[in-house]
Amino acid sequence: MAEADTEDAARPWPPPAGAYAEERGLFQLLQNMLEELLIHKPDDPIEFMINHLKQNNDDAPRICVLGPPASGKTTVAMWLCKHFNAIRVSQETLLFKEELRQTEEAKAYKERNQKIPNALWANLIQERLSNVDCIKQGWILEGFPENQEQAWMLQSSGIFPRHVVMLYAPDTVLIERSGGKRLDPLTQEVFHTTFDWPSDPLVQERLVKPEDLSEQEVSKKLLEYHRNFPEIFHIYQKVLKSINADQPSVDVLSQVCCGQLLKEAVADNTKLGELVKPHIDSGGPVPNNLVLKLLTERLSSLDCLSHGWVLSGFPRDVEQGEQLQKAQINPNRVFFFNLPYESIMERLSQRRTDPVTGERYHTTFRPAPTPEIQARLRQNPKDEEENIEKRLNIYYSNVKALEDFYQDAFYVNADQDPYVIFEFIESCIIKPLPCKIP
Repeated sequence: MAEADTEDAARPWPPPAGAYAEERGLFQLLQNMLEELLIHKPDDPIEFMINHLKQNNDDAPRICVLGPPASGKTTVAMWLCKHFNAIRVSQETLLFKEELRQTEEAKAYKERNQKIPNALWANLIQERLSNVDCIKQGWILEGFPENQEQAWMLQSSGIFPRHVVMLYAPDTVLIERSGGKRLDPLTQEVFHTTFDWPSDPLVQERLVKPEDLSEQEVSKKLLEYHRNFPEIFHIYQKVLKSINADQPSVDVLSQVCCGQLLKEAVADNTKLGELVKPHIDSGGPVPNNLVLKLLTERLSSLDCLSHGWVLSGFPRDVEQGEQLQKAQINPNRVFFFNLPYESIMERLSQRRTDPVTGERYHTTFRPAPTPEIQARLRQNPKDEEENIEKRLNIYYSNVKALEDFYQDAFYVNADQDPYVIFEFIESCIIKPLPCKIP
């Protein structure tokens, strides 16, 4: 009997059950419930979970936005708050916009130009995040934690961000940006002479330059940040996404192979493969109906049902996306990779293949190891610039409509280290950001 039970448990969920669970977010709900139980360890787990479900806050964002001085934490935090209708919590809001039990004590430290103790910051944050608005709408915690001790104190208070956005940029850029910071002494809001100048003339007139933004002070803060960063990274590495802040704010805020399947069908001499082969040989596109038949057959196999699947480069347009939907093939994560035109050209036009060994090289990123190999390398005609241009024009003509079709998609800045890209994708799969409330 035990063997039979084990065998049953190992079987995959039938497709209708899996689709139902994905569509209604049951897997994420179960994971969130288990996390809450392990964090709070209630004496009565059933009663605790009933109350938890009544709050209906599992989809609420819990995000930390971290980074060095002048990296744009406030801009990112405010954008996230607007996008998710969440509550922004920062040093300025805790000290100047909230009436918390220990606000006056913290202000006293500030007025004496003394460092506010970590325990006091943790208490202020815990009290603010326990308010009804933060529980219901979620929160964006800007600039906290700053060090390992603060992170541990937040954890001991049951505060675990689901995502941590870590901004980075060269110190020279950050020091230069700091010079343009301006402070509204009335509201304590931060503005910038270049990137975020207020439209209200009255606000413009009363802005002042913060006293602690000299190049020496900023350098001192950067040194302290770099000293604390490794510990923060280690604590939150499973939910951390690093973003290069030295780029336009639009790019900062915006930040899997179907072709292989077609080739396998041809190589295996299947009936569908025989229909696909003429299109492959001629270099022309394979009709959508043939591609859909292949996909439906492959994604219905046991390994895909048991382990899931990653579909790269498909759908290419809205029509293909609609056909996938009609075939009940619904991805639970969609990623759009963004890359500048120049980077695309550099990556593709410089690819070369060794006709003797089949090894692939790149004239910049992976050059041939010897002059002999270098001399016999060949370029695939599809990697010539004019052919790349044609493919790009087709992509650009379809991508906007496809982005509108997959409104809950994630956007990846592909012009960065592959490890950083992988970590971001992994975080979106393990703990996706909540959907925007309509």
